[in-house]
Amino acid sequence: MTGHKLSRRHVVAGGAVAAGLLATPAKVLSQAPAADVVTPALIAAARKEGRVVWYAAMDLPVSQQVAKGFEAKYPGISVRIERTGSERQFQRLAQEVGSKIYACDIINASDAAHFVAWKRNGWLAPYVPEDVAKFFPGEHRDGDGLFASSRIYVVAVAYNTSMVKPEDAPKGFMDLLHPKWMSRLVKAHPSYSGTIMTSTYQVARDLGWDYFEKLAKLKVMQVQSSVDPPNKIALGERAAMADGNDFNVILHKEQGRPVEIVYPVEGAPLIVCPNAVLKAAPNPNAARLFQSFLFSQEGQQTLCDFAAQHSAHPQVKPKPGRPALSDIKVMKDDPVAVESQAVEIKARYQKIFGV
Repeated sequence: MTGHKLSRRHVVAGGAVAAGLLATPAKVLSQAPAADVVTPALIAAARKEGRVVWYAAMDLPVSQQVAKGFEAKYPGISVRIERTGSERQFQRLAQEVGSKIYACDIINASDAAHFVAWKRNGWLAPYVPEDVAKFFPGEHRDGDGLFASSRIYVVAVAYNTSMVKPEDAPKGFMDLLHPKWMSRLVKAHPSYSGTIMTSTYQVARDLGWDYFEKLAKLKVMQVQSSVDPPNKIALGERAAMADGNDFNVILHKEQGRPVEIVYPVEGAPLIVCPNAVLKAAPNPNAARLFQSFLFSQEGQQTLCDFAAQHSAHPQVKPKPGRPALSDIKVMKDDPVAVESQAVEIKARYQKIFGV
C-alpha cells in the first residue's frame, strides 16, 4: 500500500499488531529491546551528521525551547523544527513516504492514534532511551521499543475573568449548554488538531454526540489548534472555551492575563503525545541522540517547567502552584479506538458544526 493512499481505517486492519500502543502487556515489555545508552561514538556520529529534523505537533516556542537545550548540550548539531497540527502532519508524512521522500528524523504527535498507523506500516525505528527503560511505566512506552510518551496534558474548560464572574463560571462541559453562552464560546477542530481529535472521541464516548449537537446551536467560534481557544479567551475575543489545552491557560494566567482554568467535573480528556525515531531517518544518529535527550530528566523537566505539561518520568515534578496530573480527574484515553473512528469523528463533527 502506498503512503498517499493510506487511510486510518486501513492501518487498523492489523489490530493485533497495533493494540500494543501505550497498553502493552508485561510479557511483551519483557521482550522489548534493551536500553540504548548514549555513547561517545553516538555523539560523534551525530555531530558528523550535523542536524536533526523534528516534525513536532507541540507549540513552536515549546519545541524551540527543547531544541535549544539539546543544541547547548551537543554543540555542532542543529535542530530543524517543522511544526503543524497532528492531523495535517499525519497526511504529510503519508504523502512523503508514498513519494519516497524521507526528510523527517523524529516525529511527535498530539494524537497518539497516529502511532498505531506508523507502527503498523513499519515506519518507526526501535530505540529505547535509557531513561525510558529505567523509569517509564509500561503504559507510557511501546512494547517493541518504537516510541514513548514524550508529554502528557489534558483538555479543559476555561473562562475570561473580566467577562465572567466566578459564580457564573461553568463547572464542566454540560454547563456550557446553557443559553447564556450563546455566541460567547470558542473551540478547536478535530480535523486540524490531534489534541481535539482525541478529546472529541473521549467526550462523545462519555457524554454522547448529542452534547455536541446542543453545543453547536450556541454559535460557537471554531478555530484550528488546541492552542487557539486559550489565546482567544486571554484576548477577550470570547468569554469561555469549550475545549483547548490546559497548559496554555496556565501559562496565560501566570503571565497575568485574566483567565481561569476549570477541570470539568465530568473528567478532562487525557492527551498523551508520543515521540519516535523514523526508520528512514536521514540523520539516524542525531535522531537517536535527540530522542535520548528528550526523554532524559533534563529534557522532560524542560517541557514541564517551560510548557506546564506533565511527564511520565517519575523524577520530573511540576512547578509549585501547578496541579499534578494525579490531582486532575481525567477521562480514559484509547488511541486504538480513536484510530478506528477518526474518519467518522471528523465527518460527524463537520456535519454538526457545519465547518
